[in-house]
Amino acid sequence: MYEVNDKITFLEGRLSQKRYRHSCNVARAAEQLAKQYGADAEKAYFAGLLHDVCKEIPFEEQYQMMQAGDYPPDLAELHSRKLWHGIAGAYFIREQFGVTDRDILNAVRFHTVGRAEMSLLEEIIYIADMISDERDYKGVDKMRRLAQKDLQAAMLEALQDAIASVMKKDGLLSQNTIEAYNYYILKAQEQKTIIIKK
Repeated sequence: MYEVNDKITFLEGRLSQKRYRHSCNVARAAEQLAKQYGADAEKAYFAGLLHDVCKEIPFEEQYQMMQAGDYPPDLAELHSRKLWHGIAGAYFIREQFGVTDRDILNAVRFHTVGRAEMSLLEEIIYIADMISDERDYKGVDKMRRLAQKDLQAAMLEALQDAIASVMKKDGLLSQNTIEAYNYYILKAQEQKTIIIKK
């Protein structure tokens, strides 16, 4: 259905070896998380494979695709070029590969910033991107353990880390990230209330 072999060949010719390896690792991590949490594993693999499809093209091309698509960037995204590839990627896979599944498009578009009320697939791609095999940042082992145990808790932890990192660099916070943090912190608080009531 998703013609994965064709996409693998395409990415192998399009991406650097490092980025290609990362994309394959994210696809495998997404597939595993999908199986664990009851999502469509084939769809998760496909979305994970393509999440960085526009990561290494010139910023001018990313900008043009970002502006041409139907996912308008917010102020922070517009001024943070490293965030453009997700928005451009959603446009690219729709136009070049004919992907119309909104869940897949959203997963690619929001894999860098998150958003409130993410679908299970979106959460899986966001987290898979953080725990793929080649990742070696401080705290990655903790994130991997958390992802295996509680995807919602992993989302909150990931967003907290992302926000702290951006603030440390005096960067701009995407409104999507802020809304995502608020959404997941409220979910966590509600869950604690439920547990206490039980």
